[in-house]
Amino acid sequence: MNIAFYAPMKPPDHPSPSGDRRVARLLIAALEGAAHHVELASRFRSYDGEGRETRQRALRASAIGVARRLISKLEARSQADRPRLWLTYHLYHKAPDWIGPLVADALRLPYVVAEASFARKQARGPYAFNHEAVAKTLARADAVLSVTPEDEEGVTPLIADKRRLHRLPPFLDPAPYAAARSARAAHREALATSLNLDPVLPWLLAVGMMRPGDKLASYRLLIRALALLNDRRYALIVVGDGEARGLIESEISTVATADIRFVGLQPTEALPAFYAAADLFVWPAVNEAYGMALLEAQASGLPVVAGRERGVPEVVAHQVGGLLVEPRNPAAFAEAVRTLLDDAPRRAAFGQAAMARVAKRHSLCAASASLDKIVRELAAP
Repeated sequence: MNIAFYAPMKPPDHPSPSGDRRVARLLIAALEGAAHHVELASRFRSYDGEGRETRQRALRASAIGVARRLISKLEARSQADRPRLWLTYHLYHKAPDWIGPLVADALRLPYVVAEASFARKQARGPYAFNHEAVAKTLARADAVLSVTPEDEEGVTPLIADKRRLHRLPPFLDPAPYAAARSARAAHREALATSLNLDPVLPWLLAVGMMRPGDKLASYRLLIRALALLNDRRYALIVVGDGEARGLIESEISTVATADIRFVGLQPTEALPAFYAAADLFVWPAVNEAYGMALLEAQASGLPVVAGRERGVPEVVAHQVGGLLVEPRNPAAFAEAVRTLLDDAPRRAAFGQAAMARVAKRHSLCAASASLDKIVRELAAP
């Protein structure tokens, strides 16, 4: 089936890496894995990060022009070459979809939204114009796919027919992580040499961008927790970079006595080796919707200690793939890390269970099957 795909915040072929770009690409891969042909409908970005209504209105006007041209282009095709369904990824108040509903109405296509976020507090304020548009778009959608219970709770009141609501758990392709895990000994030896780390010590791993806001808050909470673990011997590998790196390095050096290595931003293909070589993934996940790194760690057989924030319990099962602790509580976080530092068999059991859960519930294959069922039912004559 031909499917028109659109990501109003950032197109999947945008040069700047981000979580949004990655998930968009995963959605396309999942659809293609079910033998669908996915066409990028538009690269138009409706994103307004400043909260200026004049800009939002200007973007809407430009988008309407894009939609009209796209409608003419698609109507000129034969019926067999036209898309049979439109899918928009990541709809929220900063990036509404001004294009998809117009095209879907003109060509009589089912209109699907994946990962929509709707916060009523945006009804008053600088994003009120976009917020109203998102509400109308969701109410018009033929299907809304939510990745977390929080997102589903937000959009549910807007959907009159609850049969249009679907859950699509966060997912990834576990293959490269499982392959790296099978070569764990070699990866650990290589990193022990390149980073000058003691392979006998347990290695903690943290992966996250180093920018102000929630990411910096996670690092600071991790630092406060590590300050309570100076009675334990371990190493810490930190993957990530950004404008707050200097601040994070400075703060962690004043409180932690562990052997710490900052390795900077790593290419996607290099990450599985770090996950495979480590013994425990540690990330407070302050205000995170769910966190792809938490899935990556578990796909690698790496147990997790994380904060029980927002959608984190959706991707990490407490006492199955690791330990979830009270959000933003350094003492609780430190105690969970200490517990697993001292219990290698439990770490191993959590790691195996995490791999199995990701393969069953959060894999590209599982997402492909779910998406295929939804889109085929919508596009059926």
